[in-house]
Amino acid sequence: MFPKPHPSLTPNTFAFESLPLVAPSGFREYDARWLFPKDLNLMGVQALGLGLGTLIHERGVRPDIVTGHDFRAYSTSIKLALIAGMQAAGLRVKDIGLCLSPMAYFGQFALDCPCVAMVTASHNDNGWTGVKMGAERPMTFGPEEMTRLKEIVLSGAFQYRDGGAYQFVPDFSKTYLDDLMSRTRPVGRRLKVVAACGNGTAGAFAPGLLERLGCEVVPLDVEADATFPRYNPNPEDMAMLHAIADKVRETGADVGFGFDGDGDRCGVVDEQGHEIFADKVGVMLARDLSRLHADPTFVVDVKSTGLFASDPELRARNVTTDYWKTGHSYIKRRVNELKALAGFEKSGHFFFNEPVGRGYDDGLLTAIAVVEMLDRNPDRSMSQLYAALPKTWGSPTMSPHCADDEKYGVVERVTERFRAMHAGGEAVGGARITDIVTVNGVRVTTEDGTWGLVRASSNKPELVVVVESPVSEARLREMFAAVDCILRENPQVGAYNQTL
Repeated sequence: MFPKPHPSLTPNTFAFESLPLVAPSGFREYDARWLFPKDLNLMGVQALGLGLGTLIHERGVRPDIVTGHDFRAYSTSIKLALIAGMQAAGLRVKDIGLCLSPMAYFGQFALDCPCVAMVTASHNDNGWTGVKMGAERPMTFGPEEMTRLKEIVLSGAFQYRDGGAYQFVPDFSKTYLDDLMSRTRPVGRRLKVVAACGNGTAGAFAPGLLERLGCEVVPLDVEADATFPRYNPNPEDMAMLHAIADKVRETGADVGFGFDGDGDRCGVVDEQGHEIFADKVGVMLARDLSRLHADPTFVVDVKSTGLFASDPELRARNVTTDYWKTGHSYIKRRVNELKALAGFEKSGHFFFNEPVGRGYDDGLLTAIAVVEMLDRNPDRSMSQLYAALPKTWGSPTMSPHCADDEKYGVVERVTERFRAMHAGGEAVGGARITDIVTVNGVRVTTEDGTWGLVRASSNKPELVVVVESPVSEARLREMFAAVDCILRENPQVGAYNQTL
């Protein structure tokens, strides 16, 4: 019988690798992430695999699962420990080796596996590991499944089953890249593109795909290095966007792409070196796709620009916009439920449904969509397409520190504070509140369309703050100052990672 995990162990404990270590805090809303080996040891990973297999059988899902890993030096050992646990729970494992998260999601379709377990910490700093899991393609686990998985693992309520199996699938990356190419065509417009990978896993795949698409590729930081020596491979990180902008201006590229650590997100920089926030890229793609597909529905997260609902061009094409919870699992599931054409997150997770994609987030497919948009507009540059959008002033995603065990309580208090202000007719940032959305944190909108959002991060000890104004930069700053003032009523809120 496999021993019950001990969350209190440390690497200096004598029994470190004779008992499983699984810190409870690693189970997040829609994936799992731990510092390795501080909060998770290999026996703990094996326990996670046993728990995942137990949950899959409990839900009555066929026990075929695809797995893969990112390039971090320790990811292979973590994946093998996970596989050992999954096999002990009776899962039939198909291992596609080094891969991107969307490659693992694609494997669910190509290898006929309802389940997936992708070993990656995405863009988290070196030392982190994690697993993105699902048992209903193309969706990944949400809070309900993650809560149950946590209960099984931490209580040691494992169910052992016969029938576990293992198969390594060679050259699966070629199958994945060939499938992406089958959904597009070599473009007629010869584009020069910067492919920035932040020394993450996407460096092994993204430049080659863009070359096959007919682009002249300028590689940037494509060599694998889990220490991330230049910047974090995160297309919301301004250091990454600035590096792409510098390279675009230096080389005269038509567009710059920034892929995150596991390749499921993509950031965009125009030919002038201007960083375009992902929600605005989403509006541009929504405009482009709504010309090709009648009366489409798009799902967007609550951090995203108000243009999805107010843009005259989208309104004229009878576009339906659904603002939903931030998080790749939430948006993925909502896109599937509504049969939406696409879903867009401000973080750069884009979900293209049939006939464009299969409903999961794929940074390489996002890059293809942008290249195709430019190809369909041969007389317009990326900056011109962007300039055609109604002007708004928006912030980056700003993340003040707040402990995991404090952040949800802070958001509840901030929400109640805004509700009380709304009920009392009070102004925020100099304007009256007209609308409050609480589907995910609190998004408060004033009478001139300026809005601010506060929510708890799903995978870090942080809050998330975003503000936007269709009026002026001054109104943007007024809203941020007002939101921050209310946040500072809570001493648990720390410093921002970046600000206006």
